[in-house]
Amino acid sequence: MQSLRKTTAGFGLALEEVPDALPPGPGEVVVQVEAAGICGSDVHAYEWSGGYDFMVPHLPLVMGHEFAGRILKNGTGSPYQPGQRVAVIPFVACGRCANCLSDNARNCLNREGVGLTRDGGFARTVRVPTRCCVAVPDAVDAELAALAEPLGVGLQAVLTTEVGIGDTVLVLGPGTIGQAIALAARAAGATRVLVSGRADAPRFDVLRALGFHDLIDVAEAPLHERVMALTGGRAVDVVLEATGVPASINEGLGLLKKGGVFGVVGIHAGALTLPLTEFVRMRWQLRASHGAERQTWDKVMAMLSAAPEGFRPMITHRLPLSRGIEGFELARQRAASKVMLTP
Repeated sequence: MQSLRKTTAGFGLALEEVPDALPPGPGEVVVQVEAAGICGSDVHAYEWSGGYDFMVPHLPLVMGHEFAGRILKNGTGSPYQPGQRVAVIPFVACGRCANCLSDNARNCLNREGVGLTRDGGFARTVRVPTRCCVAVPDAVDAELAALAEPLGVGLQAVLTTEVGIGDTVLVLGPGTIGQAIALAARAAGATRVLVSGRADAPRFDVLRALGFHDLIDVAEAPLHERVMALTGGRAVDVVLEATGVPASINEGLGLLKKGGVFGVVGIHAGALTLPLTEFVRMRWQLRASHGAERQTWDKVMAMLSAAPEGFRPMITHRLPLSRGIEGFELARQRAASKVMLTP
């Protein structure tokens, strides 16, 4: 079968023929992939821009961690039936470490990443643990189900930062994760959601289609100036960062109210220097959010099922897997927002 694989510790991916997924063992299934999204972290690994050296011992491997499809084959102990539609949680807990044994599998100390340390969804079939599967409601088609992973990341970030009714929220970064955060913040009751980016017209267009209009292009005016103009000079209640640019954190802190919460969601290749005296005196809360709990995935599926077409604008390009490298370049050059591949 055709696949997109990371083969070396350097720039690029390879479109290669590989064997079909091995038969499932106990507690495993083989999923026939119907849609797989290109994530920002996939692009970073494609560029090999830093922070992905952990992949090296596992190369070559099939990438892709945002995907949905149908159960093709069942191992023993699986509750799913062949043909049943599922999305896949891309983190695999070991089940043996101290955290797993204390019912804290999300913080597994040895977890694997589907599409990062084991074969993922940029192929026709993939073998995954049954416990990583999430049933897809009838109202949600495959490409929307493949959005569940980034939507879960966004919702988990909003839950982590405790966005509430009446809040003004600033989202740094207009990409798919920023869009997911904005949608989740609005659903949580935020009165106003501001989203910033730099010369990112295609993603701003997506945000407008999703119903957001307080959009800030920092290529045209400084972030502080534009936020203060939009809020009437008031600091925001919550800032959520999805840029992967460390400097944006200090910039965002300068717009956060005293005692406000700042959520870091982006993956950063560089270090951050904080103005700690001001940080302490302002009692800012800095919180990290990564991935999503199982319960959050269930909430995302309910949201998608309730209003599926409300999420459709997030997908801007649809390509066959054979044109996957083209899709990566569209994402890399920010000519696309979410690229969805079909094996």
